[in-house]
Amino acid sequence: MPGHRSLFTVIATTALLLLSTAQAALGDSAVKSATAKSALAATAGCGKTPTLRSGTQSITTSGKNRSYILRIPDNYNNNTPYRLIFGFHWNGGTANDVDSGGTSGYPWSYYGLRALSNNSTIFVAPQGFNNGWANSGGEDITFVDDMIRRIEGDLCVDTSQRFAMGFSYGGGMSYALACARASVFRAVAVYSGGQLSGCSGGTEPVAYIGLHGLRDPVLNISAGRSLRDRFVRNNGCTAQNPPEPAQGSLTHIVTYYSGCRAGYPVAWAAFDAGHTPGPVDGKSGDFEPGENSWTRPVVWSFFTQFGSGGTPSPSPSPSASPSSSPSSPGSTSALRGVASGRCLDVNGASQANGATVLIWDCNGQNNQKWTSTSASELRVYGNKCLDVNGGGTADGSAVIIWDCNGQNNQKWRFNSDGSITAVGANKCLDVSGNGTANGTRVQIWSCTGGANQKWTRV
Repeated sequence: MPGHRSLFTVIATTALLLLSTAQAALGDSAVKSATAKSALAATAGCGKTPTLRSGTQSITTSGKNRSYILRIPDNYNNNTPYRLIFGFHWNGGTANDVDSGGTSGYPWSYYGLRALSNNSTIFVAPQGFNNGWANSGGEDITFVDDMIRRIEGDLCVDTSQRFAMGFSYGGGMSYALACARASVFRAVAVYSGGQLSGCSGGTEPVAYIGLHGLRDPVLNISAGRSLRDRFVRNNGCTAQNPPEPAQGSLTHIVTYYSGCRAGYPVAWAAFDAGHTPGPVDGKSGDFEPGENSWTRPVVWSFFTQFGSGGTPSPSPSPSASPSSSPSSPGSTSALRGVASGRCLDVNGASQANGATVLIWDCNGQNNQKWTSTSASELRVYGNKCLDVNGGGTADGSAVIIWDCNGQNNQKWRFNSDGSITAVGANKCLDVSGNGTANGTRVQIWSCTGGANQKWTRV
């Protein structure tokens, strides 16, 4: 979690945020930089001995001195193109709060993604003027352009793997980048944000995930829905009112929209809590340790579904060969991914409809125990079924849990090669982006025979 005092500052200074909105909305008009690219290209820093080092950096931009904190992987290889993630602080927060992880330390550094990255990613925490992101005259967008130019001129970056995320005012800044730099950033994550830093452009598609609390007293959840809906339209997704948890449930629901343009998903994570980037299921407060939050794996999975932009994850420990015969009805066990060595897992042990399914270290807990039934279901907790969200059939449709209802999107077929087919879509249960890290999202995808689509009962 960011330090508790910093979050109280967010609430105390809400009026300042809202007053700055109109000015920012008019001022965000910077011209797109030459860094805009949509496909992998070697940056000037590839193959070059870097001069940049992890730590605080200074840069002159728009005629002003600005600073940012840079974190380069410990095992940096100048011939490997790395993923690049910007983490923006909240109003009254600092770059150091994002970089350090506040009172939670390293496990919550960069909203928890740094620890999950396993040295596969370059992270950047910019410092806002007056600890905010008014983006007057588009100067904060230009600041980002100039940081990208500096970093990519010295380090090896995958130009198709740039991401932005931020909480509250930082969420507003991430949203401004989604609007103004859709061709620069692959995806953005907006935690409890609002349109606070402007939206110059805002007509192009970009992969988008919004996370917002039902009981947010600072930026009402309606603000988050409005930001989300812009990219539901831009990305060509099917309009819907995604399910949200009941107040008092202390749970969350993540929905992946259907019908989106290939490569431009939209996800919405609503949770029963207030103004926080790190809600914890079952906890009523907004100041729980961030490392316990389900937002870490959800956002990491959303970003990494687009492929690895950095060094590969360590090879998993050898696992047993896939079962050579379909699972028998009534059998209960974990399902371990052959490529990852990790188990099919209900995120955060949630029992709520819509809870996401991902991979996690095998631990024998009930949220990893799946029972095959004679109806071709895979049940967990006894009454919830593995379900393709919304009955989707497109590649990338999310896999969740839902009350068992007998529909084809809850029917699964075990194959002799270890793959598991979603009967309704005739596609395979797939670990997104060939990922192996804890929290990588599980989806359906056209069957490829890859190890990320093969499972064994353990």
